[in-house]
Amino acid sequence: MSEAAILSNDVTTLPVQLGERSYDIVIGPRLLAEAGARIAALRPGARVGIVTDRNVAERHLATLEDSLRSAGLTPSAVVVEPGEKSKSYGVFEQVVDALLESRIERRDLVLALGGGVVGDLAGFAAASLRRGVDFVQVPTSLLAQVDSSVGGKTGINSRHGKNLVGAFHQPILVLADTDVLGTLPLREFRAGYAEVAKCALIDNAPFFAWLERRWQDVFGGGPARIEAIASSCAAKAAVVARDEKETGDRALLNLGHTFGHALEAGAGFSSRLLHGEAVAIGTAQAFRFSASQGLCSAEDAERVARHLKAVGLPTRIADIPGALPDTDGLMDLIAQDKKVSRGSLTFILTHGIGRCFIARDVDPAAVRAFLDRERAAG
Repeated sequence: MSEAAILSNDVTTLPVQLGERSYDIVIGPRLLAEAGARIAALRPGARVGIVTDRNVAERHLATLEDSLRSAGLTPSAVVVEPGEKSKSYGVFEQVVDALLESRIERRDLVLALGGGVVGDLAGFAAASLRRGVDFVQVPTSLLAQVDSSVGGKTGINSRHGKNLVGAFHQPILVLADTDVLGTLPLREFRAGYAEVAKCALIDNAPFFAWLERRWQDVFGGGPARIEAIASSCAAKAAVVARDEKETGDRALLNLGHTFGHALEAGAGFSSRLLHGEAVAIGTAQAFRFSASQGLCSAEDAERVARHLKAVGLPTRIADIPGALPDTDGLMDLIAQDKKVSRGSLTFILTHGIGRCFIARDVDPAAVRAFLDRERAAG
């Protein structure tokens, strides 16, 4: 965990150091009920436009609204349908119009209450509304708590690919209430765990070994879960502080995403393949592709896949139900990835567990041959 972490009883506070745009990530139980007081300390008397999805609203919206009102804030809510398809131009327009109708102004706030989809959508709406309104992230999924709520990446999907339209817009506060994870379906918790494992695999081999030993405790809740979330957030916060807009080593956080985003798009951004499941497959593929190129050992690639399988995550294309594009179709989707530069393929590859690096000018023929082998392997 970061040495800058502030621990108070069972709550951990991690600062994201970005000068005037610095903010805290607060991790621990009961934070939803405390949200009003914490937000009012930053923006007393503000209107708060809450963006959430139908499933999260049923479980948590009333608690949040009561907390905000008790602190003298004025909440209004925009409820969208759950799932990746809400990250669309049409839903974005609906959210922005609803926030304007609620009279959210420059000194007010947008608040994202939900998983990664809601966070990306609400953040982009906040970045665009009146040319920029502050926003708060209250992530309710493990994936959002350890990844998408931190770092200021916001956006929506296009028919050309995932997250191709958006903006960098940092939150002013992240409140990761670990109690709400108890309502997550197991499949969604597993999907979020893929991002925890990814953080370890990039540059923290001891953390990955800890996860291999303690993953059941992380799933069970309690101190191990908070430690895993805090360690993941600390790693991401450190990278974001060095490279806010992904011009350098922040790209390492995309381990597994180039393959994974192509598979997500190929599955139609549907419940057939959750984002974290796509990251799990993509991470296993990044290690297998690295091994095929002589960059890392086959033993490390197998160790990664074995751990992901142990927690119940998919690791192969064949694990995705239903039809997918052929190799040419997947290559077309990879070519639309944000990490492509002037037509040159960029992947996050590895020399072994905890030793990832940015690989530019990756040979498309090698990627194509690898995908052919992956599809044939079943």
